[in-house]
Amino acid sequence: LAVALTHLGHDAIHVTDAGLAGRPDNEIMDLARREGRVVVSADTDFGELLATTHATTPSVVLFRGQPHDVDNLVQLIVGLLPEIEADLHAGAVVVIGRDRARVRRLPIGG
Repeated sequence: LAVALTHLGHDAIHVTDAGLAGRPDNEIMDLARREGRVVVSADTDFGELLATTHATTPSVVLFRGQPHDVDNLVQLIVGLLPEIEADLHAGAVVVIGRDRARVRRLPIGG
């Protein structure tokens, strides 16, 4: 997904390329926060981490119930960017499901 987004002109990096493969989620979140990145994942632990810490960054995009077909995921996220970009800049969790996307501004549960 990171490679496909990069080819489309987005500044994307995979956790492996950042040297964080297999590292705890909080380390990935720390890197995203420091570099002003958005975490894109199917792992709901990132949303839970934001909720338990009441953090305001980084933004997270979660894919729920989606096939892990890269082309499908790229189409979904790129197609939604005009709608969600301001939320991502402000700090949000965006959950992209089969039939809709939900946006929740950060902090969660604070």
